[in-house]
Amino acid sequence: MTTLHDLSAHHLSESFRRRTVSPVEVALAVIAHIERWEPSLCALWAFDPDGALAMARASEQRWQRGEPLSALDGVPVTIKENIATQGVAVPLGTAATELVPAPEDAPPAARLREGGCVFLGKTTMPDYGMLSSGLSSFHKLARNPWNLAMNPGGSSAGAGAAAAAGYGPLHIGTDIGGSIRLPAGWCGVFGLKPSNGRVPIKPPYLGRVAGPMTRSVTDAALMMQLLSRPDWRDATSLPAQDIDWLALDIDLKGLRLGLQTDAGWGLPTTPEVRAAVEAAARRFEAAGAIVEPLQPFLSAEMAEGIDRFWRMRSWLDISALPAERRARVLPFIRDWVAPGEHTGAAELFRGYAQFAALRDAAVAATQPFDFVLSPVSPVPSFPADWAMPANDPARAMHHIGYTLPFNMSEQPAASVDCGHTADGLPIGLQIAGRRHDDLGVLRLARAWEKLRDPRRTWPRP
Repeated sequence: MTTLHDLSAHHLSESFRRRTVSPVEVALAVIAHIERWEPSLCALWAFDPDGALAMARASEQRWQRGEPLSALDGVPVTIKENIATQGVAVPLGTAATELVPAPEDAPPAARLREGGCVFLGKTTMPDYGMLSSGLSSFHKLARNPWNLAMNPGGSSAGAGAAAAAGYGPLHIGTDIGGSIRLPAGWCGVFGLKPSNGRVPIKPPYLGRVAGPMTRSVTDAALMMQLLSRPDWRDATSLPAQDIDWLALDIDLKGLRLGLQTDAGWGLPTTPEVRAAVEAAARRFEAAGAIVEPLQPFLSAEMAEGIDRFWRMRSWLDISALPAERRARVLPFIRDWVAPGEHTGAAELFRGYAQFAALRDAAVAATQPFDFVLSPVSPVPSFPADWAMPANDPARAMHHIGYTLPFNMSEQPAASVDCGHTADGLPIGLQIAGRRHDDLGVLRLARAWEKLRDPRRTWPRP
């Protein structure tokens, strides 16, 4: 029998409606499960069992009255710690931050609270979200539940680990270059980077989005019902749109799928990763889709220009800190931003121009296809105490060649599990769609869930 902490959000919602399970029972089960896992996994910060139980009791009363706030009323959720929740500090993953309670919920947290979700706590991230790792100067080292010696990825590190470990069914992360999809891929869960503006966020920033991280596409679709509601505080958000997020069926026959297994820049794709993605493409083809190769469109000039701009931006932020706080920033981050001190205006402008160059290249290259299939990362997970797959500040971004383009092009993209290495480490398949076709990406990912082999049993503490 499936234990309560393993039940999907869809199953829990039906159980609450039928009164076969209560939100309080579920909260107690998830809290107990977290307490078994957390000493070794270190995925949470500001874990709040008492607050969660209070929210669960309020939800239970609403269900008893037949007045739930949403289909997800009473369902446990974790929230990445850079998404503000009222009364909780926002460390941004770094010991350099002064801990001041947030005055209000950021839009994604506000939507989940309005829907009656039960807040378990915040999930961990690396310093300023600028690493694809669970390494942080503030949080304990987060680990991958499939192998505790390995990394969950980042920057939504704790969210990916929590989803795979069964800290309830719903988790939310953020993504500016792959920070939802990378940990989702390395932890074997589903993660959606929505179209930019689909999920209002605060503060907004070029390429930055928030999105669901779950064990299934259906649970992510349920979250999108709440997360996609409008919020005036994000001036970059899309207009409200009536989307039937649970209409997940799709006819694969005749769909044109681009298959990309060479990002054009960065770390080479390992044979195991390439083989898993190509095998997924063959299954789509056998189901009636038309699969054609997609040539690389990301150049070194684009990737390194964007990296140069980010270094300069982060160097300005960090250099503005008092010396004693600046010294607390993770050394890897300090080394990565150091070249920013000597970046001139012309060089900075050329770097900034690469955001638009990559956007245009991605849109042009993917336009012939309904969707694009690729690896999420060219490599599987890496040692837990490394900052990046290359673990070298000079090559800090060399693993985001597949994910970065779709932040810049504002296209929706998801990671869905498509197999594992000989050592048992998950491999993520990226599915990218045309701009604003978030539902289409969910539909194709749901089709893949039906096509793939049965999943392995989830890891246990």
